[in-house]
Amino acid sequence: MELKNRNIIIFSQMQFDGRLESTNYTMAKHLAKHNNVYYVDRPFTWKDYIKFKDTPEFKIRKPHFFSPKNSIIQTDIPNLKIIISPPVPSINGLPEGKIYRAAVRFNELIVAWRLKKVIEQLDIKDYIYINSYNYTYPNFHKLISPLLTVYHCVDPLIEAYQTKHGLISEDIVVKSVDLIICTSKELRNNKKKLNSNSHFIPNAANIAHSQKALNPALPVAEILSGIPKPVIGYFGNIERRIDYDLLTEVLAQNRDKSFVFIGPVDIDYVEMPVFKNPNAYVKGAVPYDQMPAVLKGFDVAVIPFKKDEVSSSIFPLKLFEYLGSGRPVVSTDFNSDLKDFTGDTVAYSTNAAEFSTAINQALNDTPQLQQKRLAVAAENTWEHRIEEIESLLALNLDTKVNN
Repeated sequence: MELKNRNIIIFSQMQFDGRLESTNYTMAKHLAKHNNVYYVDRPFTWKDYIKFKDTPEFKIRKPHFFSPKNSIIQTDIPNLKIIISPPVPSINGLPEGKIYRAAVRFNELIVAWRLKKVIEQLDIKDYIYINSYNYTYPNFHKLISPLLTVYHCVDPLIEAYQTKHGLISEDIVVKSVDLIICTSKELRNNKKKLNSNSHFIPNAANIAHSQKALNPALPVAEILSGIPKPVIGYFGNIERRIDYDLLTEVLAQNRDKSFVFIGPVDIDYVEMPVFKNPNAYVKGAVPYDQMPAVLKGFDVAVIPFKKDEVSSSIFPLKLFEYLGSGRPVVSTDFNSDLKDFTGDTVAYSTNAAEFSTAINQALNDTPQLQQKRLAVAAENTWEHRIEEIESLLALNLDTKVNN
């Protein structure tokens, strides 16, 4: 079924101008090709308002924080608008209980008040509401009047700041919405215990963007300048998902190779001992538009995630971004579902020795192997995924409206 000319409100955990491309905002951009999408940006907290007052992100939002008549940022996509809410109290430090839940309700009311003003101002009617991983606002959909309510679950809750209140909040969302869309089978299976209308639609990639790495005229990113070849690269968040013990062994086994980590570093992982190795290069974050130039400088792209009780729920966006750039890819076998989508184009390793062997084999790349990777990437574009999401939304909307 087609979904066209619909009004869709997305309340996301991710801010629209984050340092890395997010599943949440990417989905919004693609849905806006055929629908009117209103992306409610993750609210700044009062703490954020003070902490980030000198940042570009703050300055973009500042004119809109306290002006109900000027709360919209128009993007370069005609059908996609960003809605900025007033800052809300910082409440995650509160203990779980009645006071915390009252504070959640207060924050929900602040954002809902702003959204209702926009709905009235733009005369938005008959809309679909998607909570895109914003589990911290579990009852928000009950304060507005959508035709269809959806929870988009893109990751398991892992970090302590997430699980403190998030496990309870997410269960509230899952039980109360009409439809759940999950990015891994494991997430789908878990959510299905609370809501039978749970579905699996995996992440994809902006292949047109990552394929720019194949352009002979594109220079390699300056951030890789001076790093000895071969370059074994990781592009993404540097945090708990990475298997640092495995990396320690791999770097020791491959002292003739440079291991480069590009992306924002979680404060708890800045001082990891593995990063002090002479063949480790932690270069920090770069804008998303520089990703192709970075990937072009990688001889092998890696996903060294740890295999634990939560990793089977992770379906990393970078997998298809890597493949779309044509790079050879070596990964740990943290999620067995990935093989269903990549076949024999990605080397999945169970330990450091296998990981090292796979890297050495990947360095003997051929044009034929690269073409196989590009073909797999072409089957896993956001265009394909959005068609699946739109069909699922249309089917559920039709079922609800006509029942």
